Amino acid sequence: MKKVSGRVRAAGTAASRITLMPLLVRLGAFLAALGALLAAYPAQLLTARILPALVVVALLPALFPRRAGVTIAVLVAVGGWVLSTSAYGELVVLWRLLTLAALLYLTHSLAALAALLPRDAIVAPAVPVRWVARALGVVLAAGVLAVLLTTLAEHSGEGTYLAVALAGLAVAVGVAALLAWLLRRK
Repeated sequence: MKKVSGRVRAAGTAASRITLMPLLVRLGAFLAALGALLAAYPAQLLTARILPALVVVALLPALFPRRAGVTIAVLVAVGGWVLSTSAYGELVVLWRLLTLAALLYLTHSLAALAALLPRDAIVAPAVPVRWVARALGVVLAAGVLAVLLTTLAEHSGEGTYLAVALAGLAVAVGVAALLAWLLRRK
């Protein structure tokens, strides 16, 4: 019982010491996760029963950015997308897929920043602004590339879906190799 009361007291102390910028970063992670979950699940499932559970799942990246909270939120969102498109027969619409991908990336990115910032840190506003601007740049570049590849695949016939998928895989491997090289360079 002493352990539980000690943890509750420690959580209360940590909550009372949180500063504005880490709080806003965590709020951003929560809102991005909630948006991703709402974009993933079919409208028929967003009832008074399911919505509170999705809000709790969306809180996980904000409350536990260093632990499995982000992974759980992303997996629940992807599961909702699969459920929505397979069991509920919703069409795969490009804008909805891009919205889901962008929000999942922003959730991951903001949770990574929240994991780096101590709760009581004094942070210049330029730090999270640059972080979010960089993340939005990645989202924009990926979205433009996805639209271009989708358009190319639609106008080129059936055989090009494999070529476009392989080109996308090659780009992903190239980006991973570039990031690994940059990491080793330091």
